[in-house]
Amino acid sequence: MIEAAEGLSRQVGVSPACRALTVSRATLYRRRAVSSKPAVPAVRPTPPRALPPEKRQLVLDALNSERFCDMAPAAVHSVLLDEGEYIGSVSTMYRILSEAGEVKERRNQLKHPNYTKPELLATRPNEVWSWDITKLKGPAKWTYYYLYVILDIFSRYVVGWMIAMREAAALAKRLISETCEKQGIEERQLTLHADRGPSMKSKPVEFLLVDLGVDKTHSRPHTSNDNPYSEAQFKTLKYRPEFPRRFGSVQDARAFCREFFTWYNTEHRHSGIAYLTPEMVHYGHADDVLDARRVVLLEAYDDHPERFVNKKPEPLALPEAVWINKPEREVESEVVLH
Repeated sequence: MIEAAEGLSRQVGVSPACRALTVSRATLYRRRAVSSKPAVPAVRPTPPRALPPEKRQLVLDALNSERFCDMAPAAVHSVLLDEGEYIGSVSTMYRILSEAGEVKERRNQLKHPNYTKPELLATRPNEVWSWDITKLKGPAKWTYYYLYVILDIFSRYVVGWMIAMREAAALAKRLISETCEKQGIEERQLTLHADRGPSMKSKPVEFLLVDLGVDKTHSRPHTSNDNPYSEAQFKTLKYRPEFPRRFGSVQDARAFCREFFTWYNTEHRHSGIAYLTPEMVHYGHADDVLDARRVVLLEAYDDHPERFVNKKPEPLALPEAVWINKPEREVESEVVLH
């Protein structure tokens, strides 16, 4: 029946033939797929202009000779032309080298080390700090003041800052030491994260952190996402409406930053911490503030429940954990047994 349907399909088409003989089209197509033989690729003939094998070997031997092994094919081609000899075109030389697997960089290449992606978790204040340095423009072109800022990534509280005329490891060491003392940091309590600037990787800072029992981590090169909290804090600073294009003196810069960091720590409602201020979170007042917000929302609900369609209102929750590069967990596939 299949053979009859196959013959009839050539005259009236597949669908009418299958309907007339009550044969499934899928069966007919499956039979065709099984019986069809794969096409044998045609062998490409060798072009008449191609070099014979013995000539190709001569070209390869010449390119690999002690005289020409360190020269590019184009240079070898020019040298041989100057000597009155032609063994093939530059493209032919490259083609022969490619077929022999010899087209590659022959010089020693600089290999960068594989930097580990930092993965840091903070579940409370004074567990992970991030610090960085940014430039503030001075009164004249090419004059800058250097702003050092240490930030707690859980509370977003600026625990220490300093403005100096230069970037120096000794200044960073002093700021870190004084800030740790002010916050009462104990040994093995804190991890200090930074990018790979010269001050961050300096020996004085490294020796200080060892003495204090503070762990340190660094961002990967050219990866700003590895230090997101400090970068975001600098953006908040420089996008303030009152931030000047230039500071008239270092005293002006310090006065501005003193006012800014007071506002940032005590008044700024940060979206990453449920619109609390960094000071509330850093010094343990967040729960009281959120409880007070909850009371206000419940009173509003009792007065006008019709305004809250889905459920009773709740204040935004403070994140329980803050990450720098949260690790991606592999989802285990579930196998269902029957």
